[in-house]
Amino acid sequence: MGTDRTGLSRRGFLRASALGVGLTALTTPLLAACGDGGGAGGGVSTSGLAAVLPDHVPLTGGVKPDIPSVTGANGAVTEPGYLNYPAHLVRAVSKTPGAGGSYSAITPLWGAIPPAGNAYYRAVNKALGATIDLQPANGNTYDTTIPTLVAGDKLPDWIQLPSQWNTNFNVGALAATRFADLTPYLSGSNIRKYPNLAAISTGGWKAGAWEGKLYGLPCFAQGDAFHSALFYRKDVFDARGVNPDDVRSTDDLLHLGAELSAPASNVWAFDQLWLMIQQMFGAPTGFYVDSGKLVHAFESPRTEAALEFAYRLAKSGYMHPSALANDTSNKTQRFYSGNVLVTADGPGQWNVSDARQGQAANPRYQRGAFKLFSSDGSTPTIELGPSTGIVSYLNRRLSSAQIEECLRIADYLAAPFGSIEYQLINFGVEGVHWTKSANGPAYTATGQRDCSQPTYQFLSAPESHVNSPGYDSVTRGYCAWVAHAVKYARKPVFWDINATPPTRFSSASTAQQVNDIITQVTCGTKTVADFKSAVRTWKSSGGGAMVDWYQKNVLDKYGTGQ
Repeated sequence: MGTDRTGLSRRGFLRASALGVGLTALTTPLLAACGDGGGAGGGVSTSGLAAVLPDHVPLTGGVKPDIPSVTGANGAVTEPGYLNYPAHLVRAVSKTPGAGGSYSAITPLWGAIPPAGNAYYRAVNKALGATIDLQPANGNTYDTTIPTLVAGDKLPDWIQLPSQWNTNFNVGALAATRFADLTPYLSGSNIRKYPNLAAISTGGWKAGAWEGKLYGLPCFAQGDAFHSALFYRKDVFDARGVNPDDVRSTDDLLHLGAELSAPASNVWAFDQLWLMIQQMFGAPTGFYVDSGKLVHAFESPRTEAALEFAYRLAKSGYMHPSALANDTSNKTQRFYSGNVLVTADGPGQWNVSDARQGQAANPRYQRGAFKLFSSDGSTPTIELGPSTGIVSYLNRRLSSAQIEECLRIADYLAAPFGSIEYQLINFGVEGVHWTKSANGPAYTATGQRDCSQPTYQFLSAPESHVNSPGYDSVTRGYCAWVAHAVKYARKPVFWDINATPPTRFSSASTAQQVNDIITQVTCGTKTVADFKSAVRTWKSSGGGAMVDWYQKNVLDKYGTGQ
């Protein structure tokens, strides 16, 4: 998680990713396209990749978390929580990592671009012993910026590619033709030369692995990557004596809707809940396997049942009119103002900025999250997302010495929370970019401009953690929710596997028409019958052939990744 930094944290990025997929999230996994379909395609073999994955060597010493990590089902692990900023920092890197090299780097940035050559960049580059010529690009148009650079053969030395755009960027092909193969440098015990990188868990490395080789450097890896949570206005519930733990099924949720909704007072129980309705019904994302046969999530009975309930909810009178109109422009404000009391959102929404903004709207504002429940009150499950969606790559034109220098720099950037290096990368220079406060470093105006947003951190970063300066209740609340959720974690089919399907399936993978119908069903303007009809059309126009391709070229060869 990191500190209160817009867009920096893994949880914050997951929130953006969840919002980016809108109301659907039933399309095929984020697997990059490669080639025209003439080749055999491929994927990442779990067994074959195991031979080259880096050793995982957790760091010892350092700052002890106030809330230790919890291990749940299927290898899910929560992020450690820190209630305070450490008073005494440790040094995580003993030597200057750079050897005077100079490298161009491009990362996305969802905010104002800092001025080039600013004091923060100069200070970090001095500590690195090398020059990283950072060129942050507009995150809102990044998905079109990168293909242009590729077409013009203008890729930088170091680049960050969010995995949500693997298909757009054709990362499978880029790995094979444009990016440096890091396997000889990082596989097995080789990574022990870089202790901070070795501390990153195995799942993070899989996110940047292609065709059995290591290419990517993971940022903000985590073992509890959930796409959504069901949030409620804790202050309102407390004031009204409503116990969220009493909601243990979708019937209970509807009863709650009747209790909370008061349209005459401009109060509705629910915003759009589709992402969490899928969880309640155990609907798969991407694919599922039935008796050895791969089936798309569109054809799952659980998906159909989830949509039946979503339609019922839309017709209940308990959803805010703007939610029914699929208007997300003021979704957060609806929650802050109390016009909506229950909403589904990415877990990253639960942060310091949210607490500040919510309390600015209502001083009593508190966010809470329901414990997981299933549609019928049985044991719930929740799908794990990819171990990271933030991966950077080195250009293959770099020499071996340059690659090793960049890896030493990456190791520095991956220094953990509570280290001197972490403080420099995340806050800059004391007195210039930050000053001391009771809750740790506080940005000056210069620091807010130059280093409050992620730049170096999108090249390499430590595993995620939770720290909410000045808002202990946020850290405690989030950590408690995720400690509950990991007990019910399940891996989706092809979890942490990158595959390379032919480009002829791009339209079938996007399935825009089906997903548009899903949105309309959840808003009550189309029926489940309309959805089933759209799926039949999708299946006959390429969807079925795409599933067959995945069956033959990924599932049969490499397994499910579960």
